[in-house]
Amino acid sequence: MIEDLLLEIESKDSFNYEETFTLYKKCSELIIEDEITAQRLVVNILAEKNKFDTNLNLILTDLIEAVGFYPYLEKENLPLDSTDALIRQVYHHSDNLNKFLHEDQKHLLSLLNSDKNVIVSAPTSFGKSLLIEEFVASKRFKNIVIIQPTLALLDETRRKLKKYDENYKLIVKTSQVTSIEKGNIYLFTAERVNEYKEFIDVHLIIIDEFYKLSSKRDDERADSLNNAFHYILKTFKSKFYLLGPNIDGISIGFEEKYNAIFYKTQSSLVDVKTIDLYTSNKEIFDKTTHHSKDGYKEAILVKEKKLFELLLQNSDEQSIIYCSSPNRVRYLSQKFCNFILNKNIERTNSDLDIVEWISQNISEDWSLISLLKNSIGIHDGALQKHITTTIIDYFNKGKINFLFCTTTIIEGVNTSAKNIIFFDSTKGVNTKIDYFDYSNIKGRAGRLMIHYTGTIYNFNPIPPNEQILIDIPFFEQNPISDEILIHLDENEIKDIDSTQYKKIKKIPSEEKGIIKRNGVQVDGQLSIFDAIRDDISSKYHLISWNRTPEYEQLKYCLNLGWKYLLKKGESKSLGINRLINKTFNYGLHQSLGRVISNDIDYIIKSVEYYKKHINSEDGEINTNMFNFGKRYSVFSEQDILEEVIMTNFQIQKHWFQYKIPKWLSVLNSIQEYVCAEKGLKPGNYTYYSNLIENEFLRENLAILSEFGIPSSAIRKLEKLIAHDISQDEVIKIIRNSKLYNNNIFIEYEKNKLKET
Repeated sequence: MIEDLLLEIESKDSFNYEETFTLYKKCSELIIEDEITAQRLVVNILAEKNKFDTNLNLILTDLIEAVGFYPYLEKENLPLDSTDALIRQVYHHSDNLNKFLHEDQKHLLSLLNSDKNVIVSAPTSFGKSLLIEEFVASKRFKNIVIIQPTLALLDETRRKLKKYDENYKLIVKTSQVTSIEKGNIYLFTAERVNEYKEFIDVHLIIIDEFYKLSSKRDDERADSLNNAFHYILKTFKSKFYLLGPNIDGISIGFEEKYNAIFYKTQSSLVDVKTIDLYTSNKEIFDKTTHHSKDGYKEAILVKEKKLFELLLQNSDEQSIIYCSSPNRVRYLSQKFCNFILNKNIERTNSDLDIVEWISQNISEDWSLISLLKNSIGIHDGALQKHITTTIIDYFNKGKINFLFCTTTIIEGVNTSAKNIIFFDSTKGVNTKIDYFDYSNIKGRAGRLMIHYTGTIYNFNPIPPNEQILIDIPFFEQNPISDEILIHLDENEIKDIDSTQYKKIKKIPSEEKGIIKRNGVQVDGQLSIFDAIRDDISSKYHLISWNRTPEYEQLKYCLNLGWKYLLKKGESKSLGINRLINKTFNYGLHQSLGRVISNDIDYIIKSVEYYKKHINSEDGEINTNMFNFGKRYSVFSEQDILEEVIMTNFQIQKHWFQYKIPKWLSVLNSIQEYVCAEKGLKPGNYTYYSNLIENEFLRENLAILSEFGIPSSAIRKLEKLIAHDISQDEVIKIIRNSKLYNNNIFIEYEKNKLKET
């Protein structure tokens, strides 16, 4: 019945008085029978509100109130016909935010204001994160930890909360000191919570996308999140608020132990319509998943053409296209751009300040420029933070209409997309999108208070619906990794006789303390202890370096990390020798732009070398250069440029800013201990590790990269801000002195500094 009603609302041009009354009456009956379905109907009526007889607006008001959608009463400026109704509306008003809450939000807030801890599962368009701001604005909690899975999400939250800086210090980097004078909001990934040493007290911990605690969802950072959550709970007995979408339950017994309530709701202020493009094209689309099938390449072209035609049909709306990997993002976005150009419908998008920055700092030939000019954006985990933030801003402001994304879109970057296209069916090459992931992708269609409805277009079958139960390993311990188990006290262990726990118990206490603080592979760290003890006499010169390593010293360290600290299943496609070379050259040139240009030069020379020696009978050829040149000999110059830029961005994000600093920190702590044990002077890797992680930026300015300021602008600020200014004062100086107006900066850099 509901689908028939929705189709009628969408297809009819208008409803007279009788037709409007009949539909409103059906909606009223539905509220009693099935409120969630009634909410869908109300949302669709509001989406087409101009079609209905305005003489019945008081009934529409009653319907909206009956489903608890108070924000829409204000949005549509609908009349209230009684004092009782006015009182109910005022009751749902947040004085802290000057906004109306819908009924489920108000109920959730009452739970959060009770003595209960709250774990909430609600759709993406519920408005869960609004309650985070409600807490901050209320000033009820002095010190708040907010854990989110990505730096992009943290930056988005920082931008929402920066207006509360009179009452709270926003701490985004582990080098910042906790404020005594006012409250603190720690905006951290789980890893940063584990590294931070300055917590004085924590009154509230919020974990966004808390399903990442699960050991069963194949997330390499689950250990860090469990350890961070466990540490805060155990140390500070903090109140907690866990939020996530589409979850059916959590570990049995967790609620009772931690005085928590699991609150699940399907209430949503946005209705997502599903359009199935798979069933009618099943025979063709299925061929695209099997390389060996006849017609595989032709099927791919057909599927891509259908996608591109769909995007053009909806070109007046904004669409997000889900892709399985960064490579797919770049491939499909470029093909769509060519499709547009071939149809002579080129868009000239000139109001994009990032284009000048890309030309000066990356390459004027990088395809992202032509994509953006044609209203196409890309979003994945490899791009630099300020680029992804800028692209999302352009998208939300309507400057670009098409956004090709990876799973980064699942993890909650807020956009104003009307349409989601579920185009690829996997994460990476082999991991199938399950129903949980699909639901999260679908939830990105439409946006609360912007769209009443959104649409998901399925180019793949919908995955089978499965119940999603999230285990919390530090509590449930079935299974539990060594990396979590080592952090638990014996009285918290559920099976003290297990072989796993007995092994951990045998580790000497000082070594165990180091392993716990490092927070990565227990067995790997034990192996590194053994390796350094074995090598300390013969390779002391490779271990005891300070400040900047020589090539062989770096090689020794990264080999240990590669051998012992990579998790099972992690990709090794880069290769350890290439990683060593890239890292050493990055340290040498201290510029990603230089590394990119050097890579391009080397590839071109290798291709020339390969072509020169392809038929040579000379046995003295350089095999590495020959094979490298052979690989790239089929690439065009543009392909080489695109490959080098993407690869180096990925290496910077994953290796330079995350993995290698962590490895060096782990190795540093172990070599310090072993050297002291042997009576030798230890090395110190901290200086070099910090440089790599922070793009070689000056220490007191490095925090600006957390705020999405490009490193090019930060380096220019070195001429305007003294060395001895504390990082907490840097922002004040930029703002108060209006340094962003200095002509040393290009327009993009000025705008980024103004945002901060």
